[in-house]
Amino acid sequence: MAGKPNAKPERPWFSSGPTAKRPGWSSQAIPHELLGRGIRAPEVVERFAHGLRLTRDLLEVPADWRLVYVPGSDTGAVEAAMWSMLGERPIQVLAFENFGQVWATDIRDHLKLEPDVLTAPWGEFPDVSRVDPAKDLVFPWNGTTSGVKAPGGDWIATDREGLVICDATSAAFAMPLPWDRLDVVTFSFQKALGGEAGLGVAALSPRAVDRLERYTPPRPVPKVLRLRNNDGFDTALASGSMINTFSVWTLEDWIDGVEWGLAIGGLPALIARTDANAAALDAWVRRTDWIDYLASDPATRSTTSVCLKFVDPRVAALSEPARQALVGRMKALIEAERAAFDIESHRNAPAGLRIWCGCTVETVDIEALTPWLDWAFETAMAD
Repeated sequence: MAGKPNAKPERPWFSSGPTAKRPGWSSQAIPHELLGRGIRAPEVVERFAHGLRLTRDLLEVPADWRLVYVPGSDTGAVEAAMWSMLGERPIQVLAFENFGQVWATDIRDHLKLEPDVLTAPWGEFPDVSRVDPAKDLVFPWNGTTSGVKAPGGDWIATDREGLVICDATSAAFAMPLPWDRLDVVTFSFQKALGGEAGLGVAALSPRAVDRLERYTPPRPVPKVLRLRNNDGFDTALASGSMINTFSVWTLEDWIDGVEWGLAIGGLPALIARTDANAAALDAWVRRTDWIDYLASDPATRSTTSVCLKFVDPRVAALSEPARQALVGRMKALIEAERAAFDIESHRNAPAGLRIWCGCTVETVDIEALTPWLDWAFETAMAD
């Protein structure tokens, strides 16, 4: 049995949301001047608008797209797009992990529409040859709960008739996104840049804005999900105004993360940091005989929410509850040593490990983590 490692990750945070704060983060670096001010005060609205401008710059959003804040993190942003836009055309949903399944269920059970759901087993991406460009499409670019990402965007037609609503919360700021093949791109503060939770962003293409302008959905839309007013698209949302009262602290924390991203080299630097972290973890996976990727195809393996499965024959012989219990023992062992936190798979995913490798994680900490995974596995198996 391997001995207990000596070195520990300096920053032992590997959760897939909220993710690790940026290197060097301090609460004292967050501006306090606007805390306690009215959410409609001109200074506060301008600060929120400033956050949108910085976000556009860092994410390299096309100039003719609109960005809006939405309550409820990425979930709220996806729901706002679906409730405000869907129903004009037939709909397809790619449901290859937990959240794609949630979007399909909500469209069917709550919007009372009939989506064509394209599924795939855990670890696989759906057959995109079945995607119909005449239909609206809803899908996650990166399956946070399965470790499966889209294999690029060439399968999405540039001359499509339907809208493409892309849940990009664990892909944005970490992977290239083909903006010409997407119409709504959503993400949350709490993922790629380690922001505080509760706020989401929806980036809207001209085609998406056109849908909002001319299409009135045949359903009541809750206030917190409304992207439209009586005249069409609520343009005030693209200028820093809010649907309801948002947290100024959360926004200031987001601006801090975006400013860090811009300062270290922008989107290319964030993607490079993510790729370096994923490569460091990959080196360990390749030399370790008890673990492997949940994603079966290297072309669809996530570089952010890396999901791993047990391949040791002793574990394969266990029931799923027993495998879940093994994960629990490993998690408890590592967290008791304060060597890593939140490395377990999503509660609805197959039993395994999930390691966040996004840009706010340091590669040296990924390298320091892996001996602890070996130690925890051997120790848990011996119990």
